[in-house]
Amino acid sequence: MKETLNNKVKAIAANIRRTREMLNYTQEYLAAKLKISQNAYSKIELGYTKITVERLFQIAAILEVDVHELIATEKTVAA
Repeated sequence: MKETLNNKVKAIAANIRRTREMLNYTQEYLAAKLKISQNAYSKIELGYTKITVERLFQIAAILEVDVHELIATEKTVAA
C-alpha cells in the first residue's frame, strides 16, 4: 500500500510539473506566487515534500486548472 501511495504522490507531482511546463511557467514563478523558495517548490515537483490540500488548491489556482486535473493519476506515469 505504501508503494502505491508513493507512486500516486509522484504522479501528482508529475502532473503539476507537466501543467507548469505547458504554461511555460518557471519553478521560480510558482515559488514566488506560493511565497516559498524555488528549492522548496522543486521538492514539491519531485514528490519529496508532502503538500497539504490547501497548497494543492493554491497550485491549481496559479496553474488555472481544476484540482482534479492535478490529482488524476490513472493515466499518469510518475517521472
